[in-house]
Amino acid sequence: MRHTDLTGESAEYVAAREDLRLAEIELMRQRERVARQRRDLPPGPVVPNYVLRDGNGPVTLDELVTDRPLIVYHLMYGKRQTTPCPMCTMWIDGFNGVAQHIARNVDLAIVAAAEPDDLDRYGRERGWDQLRLLSAGDSTFKRDLRSEDEDGNQDSTVSVFVRDDDGVVRHHYTAHPRMAEDIQERGIDLLAPVWHLLDLTPAGRGDWYAGLDYGRLVSGSRT
Repeated sequence: MRHTDLTGESAEYVAAREDLRLAEIELMRQRERVARQRRDLPPGPVVPNYVLRDGNGPVTLDELVTDRPLIVYHLMYGKRQTTPCPMCTMWIDGFNGVAQHIARNVDLAIVAAAEPDDLDRYGRERGWDQLRLLSAGDSTFKRDLRSEDEDGNQDSTVSVFVRDDDGVVRHHYTAHPRMAEDIQERGIDLLAPVWHLLDLTPAGRGDWYAGLDYGRLVSGSRT
């Protein structure tokens, strides 16, 4: 199966591209198998009715979880993390861009340890106008989901909560970047397209890392 009608493709290239096509099909099928495993997890534990806060006051987890799944991204910002995490920021920039599409099926919220005013200020700076930003405050929400340790150090994390048929809010899934002793930063790569786009190129992702401000590097590439 050919993907182009370009002339001049060598037999070596055509054969290698066909091998790659078959590998990409297997990768797709493996992703679907893993997604099915994730969907089919047995009911998770009932969770406390955590009290979070936004600029208008307290908000309970029970209020946040409707009859649709709630996805929570834990932003590394607050307590020991005095500067917002660049990598988290990149992910949330992307979430804001697709929020209207996600909202057709699920609810999405961003939770950080930072105070509501600081979180709102940063959200305005980044243009996060499609997302609900919440502070975990003094609750144990982030500690219980291991996105914060006892010293206040933060970790990027994604969690999913659902309401069961009896109306009870349960934890369904949580993932962290660290997957194993030898896999420290790849556990939630699927949340952002950046690496996948870079991996389409001969250079791959290399040592690329997110930043909070790329200055003229990005604007210059548009000219």
